[in-house]
Amino acid sequence: MLRVGVDVGGTNTDAAVMDGPRLLGACKSPTTPDVTSGIVAAVQAALAAARLPASALRAVMIGTTHFTNALVERRRLAPVAVIRLALPATTGVLPFADWPSDLTPAIGNHVYLVGGGHEYDGRVLTPLDEAELVKVAHDMKRRGLTQAALVGVFAPVNPAAELRAAEILRQEHPEVQLSLSHRLGGIGLLERENAAILNAALMPEAARVTAALEQAMQRLGLQVPLFISQNDGTLMAPREIGQYPVLTFASGPTNSMRGAAFLSGLPDALVVDIGGTTSDVGVLAKGFPRQAGMAVRLAGVRTNFRMPDLLAIGLGGGSLVRQQPDGTVTIGPDSVGYRLTEEALVFGGSTLTTTDIAVAAGMADIGDRARVAHLSASLVARSLLRMRTMLEAAIDRVKTSADPVPVVLVGGGVILVGDQLAGASQVIRPEQAGCANAIGASIAQVSGEFDSILSYSESQRAKALDDARAAAVDRAVAAGAARESVSIYSVDEVPMAYLPGGGTRVHVKAIGDLALEAAE
Repeated sequence: MLRVGVDVGGTNTDAAVMDGPRLLGACKSPTTPDVTSGIVAAVQAALAAARLPASALRAVMIGTTHFTNALVERRRLAPVAVIRLALPATTGVLPFADWPSDLTPAIGNHVYLVGGGHEYDGRVLTPLDEAELVKVAHDMKRRGLTQAALVGVFAPVNPAAELRAAEILRQEHPEVQLSLSHRLGGIGLLERENAAILNAALMPEAARVTAALEQAMQRLGLQVPLFISQNDGTLMAPREIGQYPVLTFASGPTNSMRGAAFLSGLPDALVVDIGGTTSDVGVLAKGFPRQAGMAVRLAGVRTNFRMPDLLAIGLGGGSLVRQQPDGTVTIGPDSVGYRLTEEALVFGGSTLTTTDIAVAAGMADIGDRARVAHLSASLVARSLLRMRTMLEAAIDRVKTSADPVPVVLVGGGVILVGDQLAGASQVIRPEQAGCANAIGASIAQVSGEFDSILSYSESQRAKALDDARAAAVDRAVAAGAARESVSIYSVDEVPMAYLPGGGTRVHVKAIGDLALEAAE
């Protein structure tokens, strides 16, 4: 199936045209402020490289950092009403606890505590206070609040309280947009609540981004299915991005890791994705990025929804290089970013960057090498050593054992690294490494997950797990996968002995091919 994968980064927008496993054409284009123009330019250039008309495409897959940037920059965030269904419990720690002081004002501190919620085993903790929810809806209307995060105690185990509360709020406040926590995070109340708040704050922006993506499709003259990359390496439909924008966080590095697995042919390896500002280091497991096993902080906020386990360091192709008075060299973390072709020395600028060092060392042939001829051999050598040391330290932190592992280098900044790295059994630099992110987007599949706390005896375990697997498969099919292509990717059981009466958290993930692709 002919399809195009697009990855919208902070510096560049990459596109790759694929026919099944074959790469037909790829390109890198500057990211534009309006998103649409950059996507159109990148897709047109990739199609030109593949010598194909837009009408030949059957699907478009797009990954974007737009929502991550909105959160980091504290811009384009909507005010959110936080409705916690828990009274009389959970009053010891209120919503927005431990949030960065500059982020809470951007979202507002609108908190409502309402009776409701469930126990760890799904039993009712407190009956839902429906009368209080009606008052909440009216107060939200008075304040002009249209975004709400709805959070019930142990909602992932039993979502009934959240679902009933959603019905009441929509009846009383038809304009409200709800972010239900049980559809986003795990068991931990505060982390799941934080994820729901962030999701709600980004939902209006998600509608604008979706419109921009659809506008790009119209400008390209495409009337084919459009999919958005999630941060687990799989896809969702545009209508879902409006409901779950947080699931796109870190989709760029995830796409790069999926592309690295495809280009290298290694399903299990360590991947270093070197961009314009940062390098992301992660582990591939069976062709997908290893997921974080603990809570992850996003822009200073602790959350527990799924995220790839990545380590980011301030080393990229645009990172600034500084020589200190004592002779040492520092790299980054600041970067010229998308202004590289204007500010780097090799492009006629006045800023010394890592790209200039790579050109001076003969590791890259871009720009005008004569403009870096004045750099001393000592400065170049010390800068290269510093870059290599930074990457080796990151690799060492991400590895789970001291044994050497294959390391796959991708991203536009691969020119910064040589072929020897401590801790690597081999360093692989695939062809088309610079557009691995777009390739990763184009080959993405569809997933479904089951995640809940179950209570079962040893004799009941087999049936409980079979039911969980079937639920994950059904959810993958509902998301657009062809049932015959779906397989179980992982099954995790975590005993929760600290809960009264025990219990086991069961997480099952199923992955399959797009139904439209499997049909060909």
